[in-house]
Amino acid sequence: MAQLIKLQNYITRYEWDIYRYPSQFIRYKQDNWKKLLNLWNNPELLSTLSDIEEEQKKPSKWNLFQRKKVQDEVVEDTKHDVILPNTEEELKHYFLNQLIPFQFKWATSTISNVSFVAPKYYKDELLHYFLKRFPDTYLVMYYPVFEIRKAPVEGEIILISPLGIEIIYVLEPNQNTMITASDDRSWVLENGVKSMKQLSPIFALKRTEKIVKGILDKYDISFPIHKVVLSRTNIINFLKEPYHTRIIGKHEYDQWFQEKRSLNSPLKSVQLKAAEALLKHCQSSYVKRPEWVDEEEFDGGMMEEEG
Repeated sequence: MAQLIKLQNYITRYEWDIYRYPSQFIRYKQDNWKKLLNLWNNPELLSTLSDIEEEQKKPSKWNLFQRKKVQDEVVEDTKHDVILPNTEEELKHYFLNQLIPFQFKWATSTISNVSFVAPKYYKDELLHYFLKRFPDTYLVMYYPVFEIRKAPVEGEIILISPLGIEIIYVLEPNQNTMITASDDRSWVLENGVKSMKQLSPIFALKRTEKIVKGILDKYDISFPIHKVVLSRTNIINFLKEPYHTRIIGKHEYDQWFQEKRSLNSPLKSVQLKAAEALLKHCQSSYVKRPEWVDEEEFDGGMMEEEG
């Protein structure tokens, strides 16, 4: 499961400490998967869940057996009515779904601050795709908002792997639409009934690339940057790929996806440095958690910000 380190302009724990949270997430995920798999293999343990209940009392552990309405932060306890899937493959999907609320929590809050999240992101299928289908060592920035010369600029999807950065423009109109990269300025979308032009996605990719490259250069970080136009559902016709850009249409998708899935590499120092640098230049909109506001008023002092 890839890690959501930045969602739009919401505050994130990863910007507080990029060297702590990615490895911590991987460790927690592995530990909790082993526990869930053990329960699945030994269903008699579900009758009591005593061990799990003890783990739930520890604030640093996840509760995989609570269903959380993240929109209003209402938690419904379902640990005594757990029904696990029949197959191990289904169990994996179940497990990943349980992790999504946890990912959102880390990507929209810190210990003392919290962002108000648009409800649409909780059901965003494209966001879920990037989180569920890629390895743990991929770090995802989902349409981050950069602060450039005091002005907000929204970037494209940024995928930071141990080997480099991919800036991704997703182009997925109706499945019956054929896409043609006709020239440098415009692409043509045809669905058999009508044909329309749209601005080439290369412009948006180059804009984000310029921002990313500028930030990395500022911190003397050398890390490969590539651009990708991605359509999982549509054929993209093109004569030649632009420089440092891959065009991944329906026919090229499986190979590209398997390349990502097969990457077996730990987190890299330069990868974390690049992520840290990018996060430093992202906009974050948030408020203090109510309990921290109350504590400040009680103490009569100011809390130190987390980054």
